Order: sequence, then structure tokens, then C-alpha cells
Amino acid sequence: MRKIVELYYNINFLVSLMLLMAYIFIYHKHFDVHITAIFLLVPFEQLGYVLLSGATNLETAVTANKLCYVGGVYLMFDVMLIVFSLCDIRLSKWLRVLFMAASSIIYISALNSDKNTYFYKSITFTRENGVAKLTKEYAFMHTAFYVIIFFYFALSIWAMVYAYLRKRQVSRKIIQLLMLPVAFSLICFFVVRRVKDVEMLPIAYNVALISYLMIIHRLCLYDITDTAIDSLIERGDTGFASFDFGLNYLGSNETACGVFPEFEELTVDKPLARAKNLDSSVLSWLTEFSHDNGNNKFYYNKNDRVYLIIINFLYDGKHKRGYQLEITDDTKNQQYISLLNRYNNDLQEQVAQKTRHIVEMHDNLIISMATMVESRDNSTGGHIKRTSEGVRILVDEIRREGRTELSDEFCKDLIKAAPMHDLGKIAVPDGILKKPARFTPAEFEQMKMHAAEGAKIVHEILKDTDDEYFMQIAENVAHFHHERWDGSGYPEGLKGLQIPLEARIMAIADVYDALVSKRVYKEKMSFEQADSIIMEGMGKHFDKALESAYVNARPRLEEYYSSLEDDTGKE
Repeated sequence: MRKIVELYYNINFLVSLMLLMAYIFIYHKHFDVHITAIFLLVPFEQLGYVLLSGATNLETAVTANKLCYVGGVYLMFDVMLIVFSLCDIRLSKWLRVLFMAASSIIYISALNSDKNTYFYKSITFTRENGVAKLTKEYAFMHTAFYVIIFFYFALSIWAMVYAYLRKRQVSRKIIQLLMLPVAFSLICFFVVRRVKDVEMLPIAYNVALISYLMIIHRLCLYDITDTAIDSLIERGDTGFASFDFGLNYLGSNETACGVFPEFEELTVDKPLARAKNLDSSVLSWLTEFSHDNGNNKFYYNKNDRVYLIIINFLYDGKHKRGYQLEITDDTKNQQYISLLNRYNNDLQEQVAQKTRHIVEMHDNLIISMATMVESRDNSTGGHIKRTSEGVRILVDEIRREGRTELSDEFCKDLIKAAPMHDLGKIAVPDGILKKPARFTPAEFEQMKMHAAEGAKIVHEILKDTDDEYFMQIAENVAHFHHERWDGSGYPEGLKGLQIPLEARIMAIADVYDALVSKRVYKEKMSFEQADSIIMEGMGKHFDKALESAYVNARPRLEEYYSSLEDDTGKE
């Protein structure tokens, strides 16, 4: 019988050692420290049973028994902490310290069980059927031991049930695996403690280790951070290099050395500055990142490849300890971006060409409409062309003076809008529009309607355009080019600065053309006569502030009109 019992304990001890070796083989630094503690404590527990089964005297048996209590006291404490951790339930630090202190007090009592009566009132050694046996009379500290072990069991079961019912982000498979060793240990500890002459706890401990190996294997799949990093490193297409805050080299993987062979020449803990040919690359990037943490992406070209370098802090837990380079081959992505940029540039050019074509068609349509309206008039033609050039000359002189600031967009839009100023004449009856003599007061009232009608027509033509600024200028030119500075104009009787600037400029060009051009009811005036009328109208008909610009523009206006053979028009 003795040999069978000793064989039983020896086998359990050897199994625990084999399971410990398996754990060491798959060990990862991110494993929970309490799982590591269990894999270390169980062999000590099993060794205690081996020594106790072979004891030949009380002293040896008591020493072995003390070794058994290492696991008996601390194992369930570690199991409870593992359960809380895996069930994502936070246990405060002071509770951990309190439980650890209570367990340690009980274990100290167990260590001194042969010197006082706190743990055992009495203890005797006998051998039955060749098997060593300790007969113990328990004291109050042993009762406390049972209480705290039961308390750890109860807390663990509560945590697993709570997580199973309420924690959606906790794996149900992990909870089921956790329940197995807890339930088996509970039965072996409190229900079926012994079968004949052997303890059942050694089997329970090994079952627990097997369960934890299965849990660890499963946990590795759930740890997204670790699995992602391990996958990157294993795949071999991502390089990593680390440096401390003093820019001393800490290490790099093979992929990083493939991109930067200089790393292989560096000794760990030596300054990066000692590496050749890295001053303008790695050293420069790290320096830039240290000054501006947002500047952490760089590109490195080598052997027709483009590498993306991302710099982040190197963390030890939650503490920043240095810098880490992540190096990936970004060639295909950069080629795609380059191709996409070329495609976008080509597309933009095509769109620009189409847009220019549409704008030209739009402008030609406006000119055509203005020409059609002008063809109904009894002028000799060319009025819209001449007034547009007059506006251009006036705008040039206003900008050259610098007294009135005009934007490029304003000037462009005003010149473009000038041909639209008389579109409203399309609403004037032919009998009035084509009359070869001056209008009667009633006819003139109808003629004056063309300004407001022109604004409406322009609005309808341009209401769907995206260029609201141009639409507003064109409407103002059509609507207010007959307003006068002194308020005597039409259709609204606006005065002074109430009249939009574009309409004030248009008025000068429009009247000047009417004066120096031939109409069926009058001959054209000389430049001197026209100039006299324009200058007399400054401050009355026209904006006095535009006088100097008109004076400066007069030579160019006379030159332009002199170059025309016999173009005449009618207002």
C-alpha cells in the first residue's frame, strides 16, 4: 500500500512539473502574474505530499506538511484574483493587500504549528499500512484557514456567475474553463478530501493547471494588441527599431536591419549618432518627433522602394521609456497615390477644359442675346462691344490710380457683365425702340422700364449659376446704369453711394459711347464736345470720385474710338 500511495503522489508531482515546463514553453510576458504563481506553487504543493508520504518521523512529516500549506493558503487566493481578472471585474488594491495579509497571517501560523497551539492544538505522527499519517487536533487559526478558503471559493463563483450573466465582452468559453478547476477543487477540498489513504487535492491541482493552459491558449486569441504585434513580426514585412530618450540604440528586428543595415553595426546602448549615414534620416526624424510629437510620419526612398516610417513612444506598461520606429514598405501605396494624382490632374484638366468651354458658350449666349436686342434698336450697331471696351479702359485706370481698390474678380465680372446692360430693351415695343426721333414723355417712361426689366431678365438667365457674385454685378449693371449721382436718374432714383460702383462705372462708358457714336437722329459728337459734357456731369450725373480715372482714360478712349472705322450706336 505504501508504494502505491508514494507512486500516486510522485506521478502527480511529475505531472505538475511537466505542466510547468509546458507553461514555460508558451510563456509570454503579458501573461497574468497570478497564473505564473499558480504554476510555480502547485509543484511545491505536490512535493510536500511526496515528502509527507515518505516521512519516517514527526519532524519530517511536519516540514512536509508546512510545504503543503504553501499551496493550500496561497493557491486559492491566486485563483480568485485570476477569476476576477479574466471576468473583467476590478478588485481594489486595498482589498488585494487585505486578502494577501490575511493569507500570510494564516500561513505564518501554519509554519509555527510545531511551536505553538494557534494552528494545531496537538499533532502526532503514525504509520498505518506503511503510509505516513499525521493526526491533528485543529485550533482557531485552522478554522480561520477554512473560512478564508471558503470565502475565496465563494467570491470566485460569484464573479464567474456575474460575468456570465452581465459581462458581454467576457468570453463564455473562458468562464466555463474557469469553473472546471474551481468546482473540482471545491469538491476535493470540502467534500471528498480523501479516498482511503490518499488526498484528492493533488489531482485537483493538476486539473487546474491543465485548465489554465487551455485558458491561456484561448486568451492569446482575445488579446488583440499582442496578436496584432506578433502577427506583424512573424509576417516579417514590418520593421521595428527602439531607442531611449537619450537616442541610444536599444535594438531592432531583421526587417528593420534590411532597410537600415547601419543598425547591425550599432551596439546596444550606444548613441545613434555613432551610426554612419543615419544623420539625415533616423536621427533627424527622431529629433523632429521629440520637438513635435504630431510630426511622426516620414518617407524613406531606397532601391526604388518607398518606406513609411512611423515614430511613436516606446512604452513600458503605461510609462514612456523612449521611441520606437515602425517601418513598412509603402511602395505600392505610393505608386497608387501617384497614379491617382496623375489621374486626378488629368481629370481636373479635362473638367477645366469642359468648364472653359461651357463658360465660353455661356458668354457667347449672353453676347448673342445682347446682339439680338441691339439688332432691334435703330442704332448702327456695335454699342455693346464699344461699351465693354470702354468699361475695360476705365477699370484699368481706376486700378492704376489705386484710390479705389478693385479685386481681380470684380474687374473680370464687370467687363463680362457690360454687354448685358441693355437686355431689358427686349421688353420695349418696336414702335418706341425703333422710333427715328426723340421720345415723347410717355414714350420715354416706357423706355425707362428697360432697366428694371433688364435686371429681371439677367436674374432669370443667371439664377442657376454657381457664381452668385457675377450674377449680382450683372443685375446691378442692368438695373442701375441709368441712375445719376444727384438722384435724378431712373428707375429707382438712387443717389450717391447708394448706386453700386459697377453701375457708376457702366454709366460713364454708356454715356460716352452714346455721345461719340452716330445715331439715326443725330450725328456723332467730337471727342472735345463729349468730354465737355462728361466733365460737366461729374458730381451730378456721374461719381465725382471717378473723374480722375476718366481723365486718365480719355486718351485711350479717343484712341480706341479713332481706330473704329464707322461704328455707331444708340443708347
